[in-house]
Amino acid sequence: MSKFKQYNIVLKDILDEARMFEFDLDSAYFKKIDSPEVQIGKVLAKVSVQKKSGTYELKFDLNGVISIPCDRCLDNMNQSIQYKEKLLVKFGEKFSEENEIVIVPQSDGAINIAWFLYEFIVLNIPIKHVHAQGECNKMMVGKLKKHITRQKNDEDDDESTALDFDDDDDITISDNQTDPRWDVLQNITENN
Repeated sequence: MSKFKQYNIVLKDILDEARMFEFDLDSAYFKKIDSPEVQIGKVLAKVSVQKKSGTYELKFDLNGVISIPCDRCLDNMNQSIQYKEKLLVKFGEKFSEENEIVIVPQSDGAINIAWFLYEFIVLNIPIKHVHAQGECNKMMVGKLKKHITRQKNDEDDDESTALDFDDDDDITISDNQTDPRWDVLQNITENN
């Protein structure tokens, strides 16, 4: 982890008072991490470290913006990051994570937080991340509309489950009718 040596916090030098560390996580940081979720961003990480009876309490405060692909149009979009987390660290024989405590080797006397910072950022990304309404790439949304078909049942006017677009590019799922092959199973309790 020599490429992340600037993210080392030497714990054995911290006595009773809290110490503050600041890290600017820019696009160079994200490229060094070399993970597919985030490649571009600007996040300020403030880390407070305080020794408490044999353990060290690290408090993380992350604020900034990352660039991630939109789930709908695949263009990059800005996602704000505002996250606070705590991490307890203590010394031991070898590096490990037990419950909510990280154990670092006594011989090292330090913890590298580069990967923890990245994990906290990725955990802050919502499951569904799309542009604000009306900001998606119009050409891509047009192609998406073209390739999604609406299914109609010839016997009646109810819609089958299909993706629909409203005028503002929102995709909704309508489920007015089920697959007829499954309809037989609805009566299974009545036949027994």
